[in-house]
Amino acid sequence: MAVSNNLAKSQQKTTLTAYLSNDAVKNQINSIIGGKNGPRFISSIISAVNANSTLQECTNASILSSALLGESLKLSPSPQLGQYYMVPFKNNKEGIKVAQFQLGYKGYIQLAIRSGQYKKLNVLAIKEGELINFNPLDEEIEVKLIADESEREKAKTIGYYAMFEYTNGFKKAMYWSKERMLAHADKYSQAFSLNATGGRYPKVSYADYEAGKVPESDMWKYSSFWYKDFDGMAYKTMLRQLISKWGVMSIDMQTALDSDMAVINSDGTKDYVEMDDGMIVEGSAEEVQNVENEEVADVQVEAESQPQTQTTAQAVQQSFFQ
Repeated sequence: MAVSNNLAKSQQKTTLTAYLSNDAVKNQINSIIGGKNGPRFISSIISAVNANSTLQECTNASILSSALLGESLKLSPSPQLGQYYMVPFKNNKEGIKVAQFQLGYKGYIQLAIRSGQYKKLNVLAIKEGELINFNPLDEEIEVKLIADESEREKAKTIGYYAMFEYTNGFKKAMYWSKERMLAHADKYSQAFSLNATGGRYPKVSYADYEAGKVPESDMWKYSSFWYKDFDGMAYKTMLRQLISKWGVMSIDMQTALDSDMAVINSDGTKDYVEMDDGMIVEGSAEEVQNVENEEVADVQVEAESQPQTQTTAQAVQQSFFQ
């Protein structure tokens, strides 16, 4: 989602509340999502931004663009729901901070269920002592889950399991060990390091991070959710791998996948932000990854199951790219 250029240029010196109160901005919002939804939408944006002081420093246009994309997908910006996040990035090259749209794993689940193709869809962490056997040939898993939820929460995670079943009975499942997930994060995330690193912003190893061996003054280096919420990022990775390779993807799911981890520019183009010296994540909810390099390039779409009509997300994108 991108706001029109004339609105984007005037927002730099105004607060988000004042920006969203501008008649031109309100008219544009109402024309896209409908007048009766405008007040609720504006209120949800302000609440989400007020909960993140760093997000308040982002350009209003980038915040609105990210939020409109989430709204078009009928997802909530509430951090507590975890459906999608507006993540602040500092663009040192341009001297501004921008908000990036990032889909949460619960957003993946919402979009999948909404397609009407899935009878079951689940992802969970497997704790130490729970896994009895996983057969990769028939994808059958045998586990004995820890009955006490509080004890299970404290137990060490050894892997991740995701599965879906279509309404027609087709099933698919995946299991990754914790070591494989750590290797995946280390390979595809430029802000996560499995081992200790040097350079401009040195980091301790992930093992030392988990052991609490990071001075409070250095915690800003570990704002990525691969550090702050490893399980949440692992769930998202499992769902993305599973659904993108073997699942039915609705048009809204394809739109979300294409826009995930993108900063949407005023002309409607998307920048898939890299973690370099020019663009630094600040207080992020999730990690920046190079979507081009993900292992989900071979997306399989069952054409016969996809409606050919234009979705709300596509309509909003087209109307905003002006």
